Amino acid sequence: MSESQATLGHPAARNQHHAIDAVAGTPQVSPSAPLSKKAVIDRIEKFGVIPSLRLESAADAFFVAEALAEVGLPVIEISAVEAEVPTIISRLVCHHPGMLVGAGNIFDVDTARRCLDAGARFLTSDVFLPAVVELAAKEDVAVIAGAMTPTEIITAWTAGADFVKVTPCGANGHDYIRFLKAALPQVRLIAAAGVTQLTALSFVKAGATAFTAGDELVPLDAIVLRQTSRIQELARRFLSFAKAGRP
Repeated sequence: MSESQATLGHPAARNQHHAIDAVAGTPQVSPSAPLSKKAVIDRIEKFGVIPSLRLESAADAFFVAEALAEVGLPVIEISAVEAEVPTIISRLVCHHPGMLVGAGNIFDVDTARRCLDAGARFLTSDVFLPAVVELAAKEDVAVIAGAMTPTEIITAWTAGADFVKVTPCGANGHDYIRFLKAALPQVRLIAAAGVTQLTALSFVKAGATAFTAGDELVPLDAIVLRQTSRIQELARRFLSFAKAGRP
């Protein structure tokens, strides 16, 4: 990947930005063929790794997405804690249409709607929000609801969540994932908040369908310093954990 392609100055990216910026309000993605809900679910299950990141600019998003895609991990979840995140998502979707882009840290329907309008193909929350799950079902997009106890997990699942994120999984370790999978074998569990290079393999072996990883996978300083090879080596490691942990 060239340095110029990871910046806002790249000609193709610049043209896309102009087209997006011409639209008032939340940017709308161009009518390409988005992944179906089933395809999104299948991709998350296939790779087993969801890079979950807080990104400050479209340039950072381009850089990280291209670094990950080059080593076979075309998935990214961008935390929707900042107002400009829908714009970042929209620009990333246009710049890198092969990337599966999701919106994380969703805590209200309005934010969820803006991220979907921008092109997000899955929504994630650390808690179970019935209204967000309902919106995802209405729009036919995948949704990952957060939960911790068996009652919370089955409530989210029966309400229509496509995956249930067990968070913080580091609080109880992989044995808790094993217990949950034995009790609720039908639920697709995602281990989150506590997954490291030392624990990722154990969570998958215990029954997690996938796991999320943030700074452990894409360190902030690696983004700032544009350390492509460092990010890619970590991505390879986490992908290998996901693969090795499965039967």
